[in-house]
Amino acid sequence: MTEDSAQERILCAAEELFAESGFEATPTSRIAERAGVPKGLVHYYFRRKSDLLAALVDRLPDERIELAAVVVPGDLAGSLRRLVVELDRRFAGSLGLSHLLWREADTHQAVREALAERFQQLVRLVRSVIAGAAGGRLAVADLDSASGLLARAVSHRHATARHSRDDRPAEFDGELTFLANALSSKIRPAAPAD
Repeated sequence: MTEDSAQERILCAAEELFAESGFEATPTSRIAERAGVPKGLVHYYFRRKSDLLAALVDRLPDERIELAAVVVPGDLAGSLRRLVVELDRRFAGSLGLSHLLWREADTHQAVREALAERFQQLVRLVRSVIAGAAGGRLAVADLDSASGLLARAVSHRHATARHSRDDRPAEFDGELTFLANALSSKIRPAAPAD
């Protein structure tokens, strides 16, 4: 058994067991048993059980998106829709993990801090998409407010998706259209060409 495969099996087992029984109710011995490794190997890779939670945050989908893939200059609503569709696509495979981590963030500071950093990355991504679609012609305060608002909405959708009827984030095209229209009304006219 290679180091990578043993560590991966431990993380998979921890994710499954934490989701089934909760973090506190899952002993490392059960994780080792489910992973098919000696208990000492769990502690070799993850000194404390809470280190497993921190490692699970890294298993969430990468939210770094190439701006050219979603931004269409002058099409704010379309750019925001493409961004949300791509984020949802990436998120679809991690509904249980996301739910588990948001649940455990209440009692584990390392998870809370890691999720807070991911949220800030999302805010920066949304900001870049809005700025690119608006051609850099929005006031900084409007750009910051809209970025924070949309990042919160997307985060909320992903954190609660598991509670929806079909385990997918709720659609919110109307909200995206409203936000895009509100921002479009605040775009400054382009400077005249010389």
